[in-house]
Amino acid sequence: MRLGERARSWYRRARLHLLATHLIVGLFALVTLTPYLWLLATSLKFRTEVFTPTPQWIPWPINFGNYREVFERAPFDLFLANTLLVVSGILAVQLVTVTLAAYVFARRRFRGSNLLFMLFLVQMMVPIHATFLPNFLTLQSLDLLNTRTAMMLPFFASGYGTFLLRQAFKQVPRELEDAAVMDGCAGARFLWHVLIPLARPTLVAFALISLVSHWNDYLWPLIVTDTPNVRTLTIGLGMFVQQESGADWTLLMAATAFVTAPLLLIFLVFQRKFVESFMFSGLKG
Repeated sequence: MRLGERARSWYRRARLHLLATHLIVGLFALVTLTPYLWLLATSLKFRTEVFTPTPQWIPWPINFGNYREVFERAPFDLFLANTLLVVSGILAVQLVTVTLAAYVFARRRFRGSNLLFMLFLVQMMVPIHATFLPNFLTLQSLDLLNTRTAMMLPFFASGYGTFLLRQAFKQVPRELEDAAVMDGCAGARFLWHVLIPLARPTLVAFALISLVSHWNDYLWPLIVTDTPNVRTLTIGLGMFVQQESGADWTLLMAATAFVTAPLLLIFLVFQRKFVESFMFSGLKG
C-alpha cells in the first residue's frame, strides 16, 4: 500500500508540475500573440472603430473590404509573386551548393581543405552589410541591377548552410560509407541515397532559416531595385506605409497581416519539423 500511495503521490505531483508548465508557457504564448491578434483585429475594423474608449478585440461587423482596398492601392499580388520567386530561387540554388560543398568538406580529403573551410567560417563573421558595396558594383558591371537576379545572385552560396550541413555529414560513421562503397553506392550515389536522407532535419532547419531571412530582407532589395515591377513584399509594404503616412491604420494593419501571413502559415505547418531540425542539426563532431 505504501508503494501504491507513493506512486499516486508522485503521479499527482507530476501532473501538477505539467499543468504549471503548460500554464506558464501558455501565458508567454498569449503575451507573444497579443500584438498579432490586435493587428488582425484592427485590419478587420472600420476606420471609425480604431480609436475607441474600450478596446475591441473582436470587431463587429467585420470589414474584409480593407484587404480589397489594399490590393487596389498597391500591387501586392505582384510583390508576392516577386517574393516567392526570389526566396524559392535562392533556396533551390543554396540547397545544391551547400550540399555539394558540405559533402566535399566532410567526406573528402585534399590539400588545403582545412584552410578553405576556415575561410568559410571567416566569411560567416563578416557582416552582410559590408559586402553590399562590392556586390552592387559587380552587379552594376554585369548590367543586372533592377532585376530579380540581382536580389538572388549574392546569396546563392551560404557559409552558414555549408557549416551546418558539414557537421551533419561528419556524424555519419566512416564504416557506413565503406559498406556503401562495397555495395556499389559511392560518390554521388552515397550522397543522394545515404547522407541527404540522414541529414534531412538539418536541411529543413536551413531551408526554414533561409526562407524567413530572405522573405524579410529589406535593405538589399531596396538597394538593387528601383521599380515596383521587381520589388518584393517588404519593399512594397514600406512604400505603402510612406504612401499612407501612418494615417489609415486599418489599411496598414491589413497590408502587414498579408505580408506576414505566409511565414506564419509555414511555421504552423512545419513547427514540429522546425523543432526537430534544431535538435538534430549537427551539433556534434
